[in-house]
Amino acid sequence: MKLRRRPASGPVSFWDHIAELRVRLIWSVLAVLAGAVIGLFMYDWMLGRFFLPPYCNVLEAQGIDKPCTLVIIEPLDGFKTRIRVSLYVGVVLAMPAMLWHLWRFVTPALDRREKRYAIPFVVCALLLFVCGAMLAYSTFERALDFLISFGGESVDPMFSPGAYLGLITYMMMAFGIGFEFPILLVFLQIAGVVKPAQLHRLRRYAIVGIVTLAAILTPSGDPISLAALSIPMYVFFELSILVGRLLTRQPGRRLLFNRTRGER
Repeated sequence: MKLRRRPASGPVSFWDHIAELRVRLIWSVLAVLAGAVIGLFMYDWMLGRFFLPPYCNVLEAQGIDKPCTLVIIEPLDGFKTRIRVSLYVGVVLAMPAMLWHLWRFVTPALDRREKRYAIPFVVCALLLFVCGAMLAYSTFERALDFLISFGGESVDPMFSPGAYLGLITYMMMAFGIGFEFPILLVFLQIAGVVKPAQLHRLRRYAIVGIVTLAAILTPSGDPISLAALSIPMYVFFELSILVGRLLTRQPGRRLLFNRTRGER
């Protein structure tokens, strides 16, 4: 599939942007599907070696004498779960390609100096996503222990694959996306949409907003997951202000939204 080249100079129409965005999205979807095929064949290995251990550890810690297995309660439950998990794996594996196409889509609006941020942008965004997903996985066992214990001693845990795997994969995706928060803030500062001083003044409101967003992103609703996501996001908020100040402090620097394509 051939990308539609933008003209080197002169105005670019709205439909030119739409055409290129469509192609970028198609390539991103193809990358997700390719990753999903890999996840489809790795499903059994990931289920036994990666997804089930937190559940098994909680059962052992609470002294619950029952097999560490998931129970299918609907005929299509196993099929739907395999497809859903494979798609989540596809998104994770396709993340570098999606971030690269996202950056390539906005690159023509940047000057030569800002284009140098392409590789650091992709690498940092990928590392933050992986760190967020791994943090969700590492805290999931304590969150699951809290949720099972909160139900009382008379409640016997028996999870279906759709409910259990859907929860753990959704939390990993939510944490990974939440950890992209500083990348967005830094880009908005580079683009001139917001200034570091404005973010500094909004610190108190940011705390409330971050906790609210973390509560929305964590479907389990337990305090462990909420704290595990909201605390790093606030730290990232402060770090993004610092990085934004360093990147926008250069004298004579023109902001992205203050330039026109005719200047280049």
